[in-house]
Amino acid sequence: MTDPLESFLAALDLTDTHARTSEEIFIGQSQWSALGRVFGGQVLAQSLVAAQRTIGDDRFVHSLHGYFLRPGDVTLPITFSVERIHDGRSFSTRRTQAYQSGLPILSMIASFQTLDDGLEHQVDMPADLPQPEDLPSAAQALRGVDSPIAKQWAIGRPFDMRHVPSPVYLSVDGPRVAHQAIWLRSLGTLPDDPNLHRAALAYASDYSILEPIFRRHGVAWATPGLKVASLDHAMWFHRFGRVDEWMLYVQESPNATGGRGLSLGRIFSRDGVLLASIAQEGMVRVPAPSS
Repeated sequence: MTDPLESFLAALDLTDTHARTSEEIFIGQSQWSALGRVFGGQVLAQSLVAAQRTIGDDRFVHSLHGYFLRPGDVTLPITFSVERIHDGRSFSTRRTQAYQSGLPILSMIASFQTLDDGLEHQVDMPADLPQPEDLPSAAQALRGVDSPIAKQWAIGRPFDMRHVPSPVYLSVDGPRVAHQAIWLRSLGTLPDDPNLHRAALAYASDYSILEPIFRRHGVAWATPGLKVASLDHAMWFHRFGRVDEWMLYVQESPNATGGRGLSLGRIFSRDGVLLASIAQEGMVRVPAPSS
């Protein structure tokens, strides 16, 4: 297993094919995964990086909406095709399609805006939560678990993640509620590039977003036969922040039905600045109890 942060940065360093037709083409590689599937947050972040490459320096992403269409294969390169849909005085829109073996695995549309003044307000960050230094890391929570997936979650991710009140890797402790929070930050310092930090934020936003559904029903990741897949992902970027500093990811699930669950999230900086809002629907299938 390679260094997770180096692997993460390498995945976001797309190759420009210099194709200048109606679409611009970029190529990216994937991080290793114990399951052999591309992490959804990775291809989402790569799709954003590809779109950012076609945008001027005066505009920054403020929203994205993506659909996960097929599972990706970590052994194959990913081709990103970017279509310039619109360039206005203040806003630009791009569509990115991610392909493997000629088939789309993700379709994303993103909007970019020049920096502008306007009305200002935000919700408050939850108060009186444990601080990250007082919570176990994933490596500590999964110490002694002999599983390739557990090892990847423990030491193979480029982000340090600490659950409030407790992780749901092996069991669900405490009340069956449809909400939780996670402190997270990258494992090391990242370059001072706001576009990179926003792509990294998109990457990290796919972590754990469906877990409030699990917590509500007492379902742990280790549940035999559990099948989970992200279906679509929406994200709004409100303010700039650094992902190599502690952030609080507050999550809740308002609904689950039909083998699908919806989760909503907000990401705050440690000092309470609202950085982003997230919504994701995912497939969550739990085996029926045996009679």
